[in-house]
Amino acid sequence: MDVPLALPFATLVVVLLLSSGPIAAEVDATAVLGEAVLTLDAGNFSEVVAKHEFIVVEFYAPWCGHCKELAPEYEKAASMLRKRDPPVVLAKVDAYDESNKELKDKYKVHGYPAIKIIRKGGSDVSAYGGPRDAEGIVEYLTRQVGPASLEIRSAVDASRSIGDKGVVLVGVFPEFAGIQYENFMAVANKMRTDYDFFHTSDASILPRGDLTVKGPLLRLFKPFDELFVDSQDFDDDAIKKFIEVSGFPTVVTFDADPTNHKFIERYYSTPSAKAMLFLRFSDDRVETFKSQMHEAARQLSGNNISFLIGDVSTADRAFEYFGLKESDVPLLLVLASTGKYLNPTMEPDQLIPWMKQYIYGNLTPYVKSEPIPKFYLSSMHLGAVIAGSWPRFWRKLRSRCKTMKM
Repeated sequence: MDVPLALPFATLVVVLLLSSGPIAAEVDATAVLGEAVLTLDAGNFSEVVAKHEFIVVEFYAPWCGHCKELAPEYEKAASMLRKRDPPVVLAKVDAYDESNKELKDKYKVHGYPAIKIIRKGGSDVSAYGGPRDAEGIVEYLTRQVGPASLEIRSAVDASRSIGDKGVVLVGVFPEFAGIQYENFMAVANKMRTDYDFFHTSDASILPRGDLTVKGPLLRLFKPFDELFVDSQDFDDDAIKKFIEVSGFPTVVTFDADPTNHKFIERYYSTPSAKAMLFLRFSDDRVETFKSQMHEAARQLSGNNISFLIGDVSTADRAFEYFGLKESDVPLLLVLASTGKYLNPTMEPDQLIPWMKQYIYGNLTPYVKSEPIPKFYLSSMHLGAVIAGSWPRFWRKLRSRCKTMKM
């Protein structure tokens, strides 16, 4: 994964957190992809993209271990998708090549691999948000190239489409016409890369179905919190806000599940204070801790605090980023504009009282908060950090931050 030299602090945190766990060894050659994947560069990119209503482009770096791991899956998926009618085209660009820098900048490539879905000859670009295995890529892109929302006609359709895969939106309409239906379909088309959309005229076939519901109604299913939420406001902006608010967990989970990555990115990109509970998910108290964290979020989220619970075995790099030791877990960390606050080796029943002390202003910051100067971040190339100089980088960063009383 490559990262720009002068990366904003919030972006830096997200990139590093999502890089948790072991990183593949450096490679010294570009992954050799079969001919099913098109090779694009600055010379032919615009011409090829202009010819396709729908094309998927991977921006990669030859040395990137994650790109190397993706390469055979991407190639296999390309071979399968080109047999569709119409075919789905997968392509790649060496974004580390200086001659392709303009493409890299245009498509806002900040890490590798970055996969973009490009529609309508280049006028509509969105980030790929699906799996990284061949079968998952094929399934995800098959949905993306088809209608923005699929009709659910039976309980079997409903159980197969909704399940526990993630956030799913279902519009219930007496008939598939009218302004509510049109607005729903317009939002589905705009947000389809992040969410799955379906529509039906029979609410009774849905999970937790209701014979009395006739619609128009928007039902959001999710594998967390209250499991489903309804809305009857079909204004475009209201639908988007409903999805973004109701489709976000009360407590974000930081673990190895890739479906949680988009929640982690959003969590760290918001300006609120961050309450993060790190522990080992193998701890026999984990369910009690989760329950306490959700109760804390219920009671205290009105104080502009966002909540996260992380498995330290997965988030080891995040832990090291914050200058912490695994022996400190279970540990509750609050990052706020006033500083960094720690409650290490805590018990579940200490969580809410300690959080209230933070809100009342009765805690002393463990480290006073100051921004990391750009000159320091820009002096380090984080691609090299990921590739092998991680321990040395963090020793320097922690040392520097201590002298700054960050």
